[in-house]
Amino acid sequence: MSKTKPAPLQPDTIVGGYRIVRRLSSGGFGMVYLATDRDGSQVALKEYLPSSLASREAGDLLPRVPPDKLSLYRLGLKSFFEEGRSLAQISHPSVVSVLNFFRENETVYMVMNYLEGATLQDFIITSRELRRQKVFRESTIRSLFDEVLRGLRIVHQHKMLHLDIKPANIFITDDDKAVLIDFGAAREVLNKEGNFVRPMYTPGFAAPEMYRRDATMGPWTDIYAIGGCIYACMLGYPPAEAPQRLDKDRLALSLSRLRGVYSDNLIEVVEWCMALDPLSRPQSVFALQKELSREGERRYTKLSVGEKIRLQFDTLVSDSKKATRPMTSAGSADKTSR
Repeated sequence: MSKTKPAPLQPDTIVGGYRIVRRLSSGGFGMVYLATDRDGSQVALKEYLPSSLASREAGDLLPRVPPDKLSLYRLGLKSFFEEGRSLAQISHPSVVSVLNFFRENETVYMVMNYLEGATLQDFIITSRELRRQKVFRESTIRSLFDEVLRGLRIVHQHKMLHLDIKPANIFITDDDKAVLIDFGAAREVLNKEGNFVRPMYTPGFAAPEMYRRDATMGPWTDIYAIGGCIYACMLGYPPAEAPQRLDKDRLALSLSRLRGVYSDNLIEVVEWCMALDPLSRPQSVFALQKELSREGERRYTKLSVGEKIRLQFDTLVSDSKKATRPMTSAGSADKTSR
């Protein structure tokens, strides 16, 4: 099979009654489009199309799947469809809303709310480039992940796992909500069942058990990723990936440099979440929520998480006259959509 990435659907293509406007993003397991429904409302349309298993020529609708890849392709497709069915039953402001899901063109499409704003990753990169001691204030981190964990707790209550939590999959909307996007159930099925040279995980956020085919995953697997996200919010870059940590773990050393910058409690929370042994981590989101809200530095204000993040960036930008190049707030950058 050609190594060329599958071509996206063309603008004005109609699938399931939705009109494609343009491609928003693409990855190893599919594409996301901006589309409009029959009433002209904007939606995000996610298409299952794993580039390792399928190809598609420009202008075509149907993917081409080699016979030896067909069973694995269908297995991932089934998982993607079931993920859409499960997400459609969840209604929570911190979980992406699935409005519809359907089969067409020998694949599956998931219709979601169209979000405008920027990812947490965008904010981290902007803050890191401003070269500040703190990437985020501790109160901002605690507020942000309190909101994210409320959504994740609902996901787990529905017997689902996210399996791809990372800063790029935490979206800060223009109306100041933190939303979990881009769930990874189909990706995980293909990683476990396919004979890939290397699992397709985001280094630093995937728990050690995700690299083992015989390992049991549970809430503790997503909690490891939450710890990785908090780490990135503190240091500005991801932690070392799990296989590297199993060989030589420097997590505690990296976090020790933040003593006095962040509270001992927050540092210990990250170490707890990112324990290499799954049984040594919080076993439920509720347990982690209790610890994150326990610290005396936790302050509840009338500001939303998004407002806190943008207020911090406005302050950072105005204080960074000596920066090597002009920088604008991630919140005021061009809108990013998921």
